[in-house]
Amino acid sequence: MNEIMLGDVTVARVEEMHGPVGMTPGQFFPGWTDEAWRENRGWLVPDHLGAEDDIVQVAFQTWALRSEGRTILVDTGIGNDKPRPAVDAWDHLSLGYLENLAKAGIQPDDVDLVINTHLHVDHVGWNTRLVDGQWVPTFPNATYLMPRLDFEHFDPAKNPNIAGGVNENAFEDSIEPVRAAGQVRLWESEHIVDGNLRLLAAPGHTPGASVLVLSSGGDKALLAGDLMHSPLQVAHPEHSSCFCEDPTTARATRRDLLGWAADNTALVLPAHFSGRTALEVARNGGGFEIKNWGPFPSY
Repeated sequence: MNEIMLGDVTVARVEEMHGPVGMTPGQFFPGWTDEAWRENRGWLVPDHLGAEDDIVQVAFQTWALRSEGRTILVDTGIGNDKPRPAVDAWDHLSLGYLENLAKAGIQPDDVDLVINTHLHVDHVGWNTRLVDGQWVPTFPNATYLMPRLDFEHFDPAKNPNIAGGVNENAFEDSIEPVRAAGQVRLWESEHIVDGNLRLLAAPGHTPGASVLVLSSGGDKALLAGDLMHSPLQVAHPEHSSCFCEDPTTARATRRDLLGWAADNTALVLPAHFSGRTALEVARNGGGFEIKNWGPFPSY
């Protein structure tokens, strides 16, 4: 089952790919000792940690929502044909993402809204696709919601440090063509999507990082973007990933939002968890614990 109902909202998981990221836990989470990973290895393997090599495992996926008559995509993965010199595994991919989207009953023309929770390269890739040598919006009828702070931060014309980093080329091939087509809407702080959904700023991972809060018919969920990259961060929210641009702020944001999820019995749907993907959390002393895994099966 890759589709569930939360109140009046349908939520489906659409995979781009999943597997090892070529990094050990110590590389992915600087400052975190190997001991914590060894102690939890029994349940982290194989969905979140490689059984043979202890390499971190993640997924790249889209949450596809149907709410108030609209089709909404949350994050769009890495994308095909994209030049990604900083990450060989992402360079010029050829994956069946659109076919997977079709299996969820969604064609590109059906999409009304695309939400990029933040503008890292692996969350904007399918914003565009290559047609006759040109990058064009994949979803021609959609409005693309992007955080203003990230739009400005990742624009190489305003931030030359982007050149040569992981996000190299992403603004040019996955963001600017959508803006040029007049489909981008920028927001900051908070944005009401509809009566079931609202975007909230969740800074730290990037300056404009955000989460999508779902509240419908008594059900609540937190579509958490890159708030966490491993379920071990539930018990240890003090640890940020090497990709968090402001680890201290990311730590505070993670703790606050996990607290909200625990207090509201909200299903948490991170962007990158492999395996069963979704979970419920509960408070445990000064931290948190996994209360239940959600209804999505392992890949």
